[in-house]
Amino acid sequence: MRFADRHESAPDTGKLPSRLTAIGVALMVLMPLAMWLANRSAPLMLGLAVIPFIAAAVAAGQAGDVAARLRSLLATPLGLTLAAFLAWALISIAWSHKPGASLRAWAELVLPIAFAFAIAASGRFRPRPAWLRALAFALILACLLSIVELASGLSQRAALGVGKLMSFVFNRPAITALMLAVPTIHGLWNAPAARRSDRILAVILGLTVAALALRSESASARLGVAVCVVCWALSACWPRLTLTAAGLGFVLAMVMAPVLGIAAHNWLPSMILNRFAVMTGQARIDIWQSFGEVVRVRPIAGAGFGTSASMDHHPVATEVAPEHRTLLGVGHPHDMPLQAWAETGVIGAGILLLAGLLLLARLRRMSAREMAPRLAMFAGAFAISVVGHGAWQGWWIALLGAGILWFGPGRQGEDHG
Repeated sequence: MRFADRHESAPDTGKLPSRLTAIGVALMVLMPLAMWLANRSAPLMLGLAVIPFIAAAVAAGQAGDVAARLRSLLATPLGLTLAAFLAWALISIAWSHKPGASLRAWAELVLPIAFAFAIAASGRFRPRPAWLRALAFALILACLLSIVELASGLSQRAALGVGKLMSFVFNRPAITALMLAVPTIHGLWNAPAARRSDRILAVILGLTVAALALRSESASARLGVAVCVVCWALSACWPRLTLTAAGLGFVLAMVMAPVLGIAAHNWLPSMILNRFAVMTGQARIDIWQSFGEVVRVRPIAGAGFGTSASMDHHPVATEVAPEHRTLLGVGHPHDMPLQAWAETGVIGAGILLLAGLLLLARLRRMSAREMAPRLAMFAGAFAISVVGHGAWQGWWIALLGAGILWFGPGRQGEDHG
């Protein structure tokens, strides 16, 4: 995502724009706590933040600038590619077996993207050290609250009678903490005239996020932490080499998605599989094999956007081997590239592949210090999406949008990526 407004906004006319901006920032800061309390609330928080940011721009007499920034965002190659995927996804609903459900899934994907674009176009969200400190404290608090609840067996929620009394509800808060911690740590550590206390806060934040990932049931969160740390460290030392390696890994994962299940079944030793929980071991490989057969049956256009939620009822299920039909009912293939292939075919997967390569090309033009955390977030997010949740879930898309926004436009006007 490219943020075209690279210069300071015009001075505010009165206190109203500043107050509205402060409300928007508060909503962005509270996102990790909202996700701790209700683990699908990220789209709501991002959507609510749009209102004061746009209102602040209008109150400051910058409505025309908002429209110009939005046009600039959408006119970039990456913006056009994203729009092309959304358009193709919408078209593919025509051959979905449940068009209404597919349209709702499409809206769940589009709305958080639109919210992030709107906040970017407002020109009012330029993360400052004070905002980053507030977000760091919110993240630390959300992590500590999650850890305490997990350690107590969710007794607090049981006493209040709210929420699901299952420990996996903290998987999304753990992933939220990781994705938002990356830009926060980067901003605190590299801020102009960064204070020692800010860097200490950044270290505490990193350790707290890692502790929650280790304590939670989310293997995806732990994988994301490991990938982020390794990628960030390598990018700081060998930026071009690491970027090339990340690009090759991205292309390989996208291209191999239809045969991921077969490859894992044939090549992954059982001694490794046995170290994982049931749903992250052999069962997940079986799911990949089932959805891989869908791709082989409908390789060009896919089964239709949003059909993974009930793929076992899709007509394509009758063309899948009987032993693989049952797992088409798990809701999604637990692999974003494979879901893109199964629902939108080689056309949709190809568009997403192009979008990822365009994003990496933008990162290549940044300095190593600015590129490293952004590449780490890209690699960590992609690693999580390859083994984790459904590809188009609104909380995930909103979280990625918020993470991009928190990077800010950079010191010399670098793009977020």
